[in-house]
Amino acid sequence: MNFSPQALIFDLNGTMIDDMHFHAKAWYQILNDDLNAALTWDEVKVQMYGKNGEVLDRIFGKGRFSEAEVLELSVEKERRYQKEYFPHLKLLPGLADFLDNARQAGIKMAIGSAAIPFNIDFVLDNLNIRPYFQAIVSADDVTDSKPDPETFLKAAELLGLAPSACVVFEDAPKGVEAAQNAGMACVVLTTAHEKEDFGKYTNILRFVKDYTDSFLQEILPVRV
Repeated sequence: MNFSPQALIFDLNGTMIDDMHFHAKAWYQILNDDLNAALTWDEVKVQMYGKNGEVLDRIFGKGRFSEAEVLELSVEKERRYQKEYFPHLKLLPGLADFLDNARQAGIKMAIGSAAIPFNIDFVLDNLNIRPYFQAIVSADDVTDSKPDPETFLKAAELLGLAPSACVVFEDAPKGVEAAQNAGMACVVLTTAHEKEDFGKYTNILRFVKDYTDSFLQEILPVRV
């Protein structure tokens, strides 16, 4: 592969950690037990993208909840998620070495996630990986969520690099679409979706199960 990126931008949930089942479980409880939405498990799963407030808007209609109620529900959902997932919290296989190699190679790195800071802090600080990242873009930092490119464009701007110099790591079709809209190539982690779900995107460099995939050595040669 001839392309050598100057920066790596990581989505967080499902991309650096395999936690989407726990997000779905927390949403399922909030939506059905607390808010009486009467949704199936599969119906909940397809709504899990974007900001938490956007999830509520899609299901109940815009304006159903006040900003204060959205914040309260959002924080409660993340509290339940964190309690359930904390005993299982770990990086995807190979990612710790990949982050080390990238830092040694002088590659800049950023987080570009639709998660709120409360959740991003939970992952970065409990896994002690915050020092790897020169920029963090959360749900609170953007007006428009993925598939809008704002998240990734803002991350590139904070890193001081052109979008074309960045590679995005994603696990969701909306995230890949956001990368494509930003003019960025993408590596897809198949933790939550099958390859068939990404058929319409042209910016995908590779599908990988985790960060032990030998293809990643082509993006970031291991220094011996």
